[in-house]
Order: sequence, then C-alpha cells, then structure tokens
Amino acid sequence: MKLARLAVAFLAPLLLAACVLQPGKFASALTVKADRSFTFAYKGEVIAIDPAEMMSSSLATSSSDDGDGEAAADRKAEKAKEARENEAKRKAIAEALMKEEGYRAVTYLGGGKYLIDYEISGKLDHGFVYPFNSDAEVLFPFIAIELRKDGLVRVSAPAFVGSTKKGGGAPGMPSSNDAVDGSFTLTTDAEITMHNNEAGAQPGPGGMKTLSWRVTPISKDAPTAALRLAR
Repeated sequence: MKLARLAVAFLAPLLLAACVLQPGKFASALTVKADRSFTFAYKGEVIAIDPAEMMSSSLATSSSDDGDGEAAADRKAEKAKEARENEAKRKAIAEALMKEEGYRAVTYLGGGKYLIDYEISGKLDHGFVYPFNSDAEVLFPFIAIELRKDGLVRVSAPAFVGSTKKGGGAPGMPSSNDAVDGSFTLTTDAEITMHNNEAGAQPGPGGMKTLSWRVTPISKDAPTAALRLAR
C-alpha cells in the first residue's frame, strides 16, 4: 500500500477538481510473463465519486437549515442545477475514456455508475497504472505496476478493497466501498517473491502460476505481489 499512499499524497491537491473511480461488480485479470509481456483486463461496474460534491454534501448536512420560503426554493434550485451539471460531467467522462486505448466499451448507466470493458497488452519497460485519464480528470489507481531496475516488479491493487481505512483514504473519498464485489486474478510464469494471498499460488499449464483474490465490502487488504522477471 506504500505506492498507493504516495500517490494519494501527491495527488491530494488535485482531488477537488478530479473524479475518483471505485469498482462495483467486476472481474479483473493481469497476466505478467517473465519476458515482461503483460495483459490487463477489467470488465464490470465502475462508480464515479466527485470529492468536491461529497465534501459539499457533508457540509450541507452538518449545517443547520432553518430557512424557508424563497431562500429554501433558491437552495433547491441550486442543488438541482448542480445535479444536472454532475450528470453532464459523468457523461463526458464516458466519452473521454472511449478515446483511450484499451477501452472496448464504456456505457454510462446514470447515478455515477458505468459499465466498462477494458483490456490492454504491452511490454513492461515502464510502470503501468489503471485508470488514469487527464481529459476525464480520473485519479487514484485500481492497479499499479511498479518496475524496478533489478527486474523486480511490484503489483498492487489499492482500489480492490472494501475498506480504505488501513490504507489511508484520500481526502473526500469514502472510507469504505459497500458496492464492491469482484475478483482479481494474477497469472505469471515469473518467480513470485512475495504476495499476500492466503491460498497461495496455484499451478497451471505451461509453468504458469495463478493468484486469485476475492474482493468484497469486508476486504481490508489490497491484492499485492512481487515478481522477479528476466533482465
């Protein structure tokens, strides 16, 4: 979770102007081979959270609301306008994501929820983070692959948890995700030097090994593993 905490600390000043995504019902898989080729896939629901909207709602709830009449009508109209603007922004996010390589389908379902089909393959000659889109102002990764010079690769999935309290959630983000329900599977033929999966690596065909995590609202530890690749 160190990488996730560093990312949050670095991005915190930007969060008020950005959109944070959380997984809903999903299936995600990452294949990393010793020759550094990889494929990452995510299929399922994604929930958009606007930190500024959350903080505004929190302040409105905590403050007294003694007014009525014209003032109350003005506040109601302002809230309705903000709701329309937020929905327009969320629809624009879907359009921005579809311009990015790897997105095979993005459907906005309303209420901040998307249905996404994403898959991308490449070579690990640099780090990889998903999702990140500057046009959609999307921050905070579902998965981060950190590549080091000695051939060690660290894989972490900071958003694949139900509770973010242990990891130190970002400002404006909820401390839990009650909607998360999914699985994350890591398949590799590289040496696995570390992982936090209780069941351990399961053998597969062709020398491949598989680690599979179940993600629910009570999951507190984000999937994490380290691999030794060919240099």
